[in-house]
Amino acid sequence: MKVESSTIQNKFLRVQTLNYGASLFEVYHKKKKINLILNLGSKENYRYKHPSVGSTCGRYAGRISNAKFKIGNKKFNLNANEGKNILHGGKIGFSILPWKKLNQKKDKIVYQLYSVNNDQGFPGNLVVNCTYQLRNKFLIIKYEYKSDKSTHVNLTNHSYWNLEKNKKNMIYNHELKLNSSKYLQINKNLIPTGRFKNIKKSIYDFSNFENIGKKLDFFKNKKFNIKFRGFDNTFAVKKNIRNYVGTLKNNNSNIKVDFFSNLPGVQLYSAQNLNYKKKLFPYQGICLETQYFPDAPNKKNFPSTLIKPNKMYTCFTKIKIN
Repeated sequence: MKVESSTIQNKFLRVQTLNYGASLFEVYHKKKKINLILNLGSKENYRYKHPSVGSTCGRYAGRISNAKFKIGNKKFNLNANEGKNILHGGKIGFSILPWKKLNQKKDKIVYQLYSVNNDQGFPGNLVVNCTYQLRNKFLIIKYEYKSDKSTHVNLTNHSYWNLEKNKKNMIYNHELKLNSSKYLQINKNLIPTGRFKNIKKSIYDFSNFENIGKKLDFFKNKKFNIKFRGFDNTFAVKKNIRNYVGTLKNNNSNIKVDFFSNLPGVQLYSAQNLNYKKKLFPYQGICLETQYFPDAPNKKNFPSTLIKPNKMYTCFTKIKIN
């Protein structure tokens, strides 16, 4: 199937999407005349393996330890793609698959993907709808999904945000605030241990606006393995009526982006491992992936990602762009 692009827009924003990975290719701020996310350049690049740039990750965003889990007494072995673990749904995850465009209006587009039973080892025939919609200054991302068997699902959009006009400026001049007081402790393979750590007076404290460049200076010590020379951490979002997750802003472009979601966590990734065909480089973008927690199928104290057969589930992320 060929790569097809579609455009939705209103007077504030223009958003270009791709059928492969149900991906965001461009989020264009009309007044500032700036595209706010990274892309792979050529749209044909989305047909092949890439660092999930702007794409929908699934069936399970994040990592599952030892690429396996149990549902009841039945064990399921998944297709590992990161050592013995599985990341973002496996070797053939949702981010590189062609989605069907169901319908499109001027300010809304809906994609659908059908994932067969035992896809990458996951049980159940799963149907997923991904909707992108513009409402004034909001970009709304909604996932609706249903399976004919009990299974685990965790979906997220993996856009790399960079609010600078010149993307070579990296993310060092961005500031971030997160509505969180705890993050997930992880082991050397970035798998959660099951423990929550308090952010207070730590490098992970984003309770007030913090300069990302100054935070990243902490990781420049060579004793850190490259995958730890930045953030790749899950923050537990504090419950609130507004579903507020956090805010990313840049004082050079004077753009501010607010994130809202009904999901319990946000994965902060500072792109320290980003490297794509001499087009994209480490620290060139920052990901704020609203989602359930990594390895939740194997952690009973985490919010459950188990879905029941023939029941529709919905999650959303609303992104206000000022």
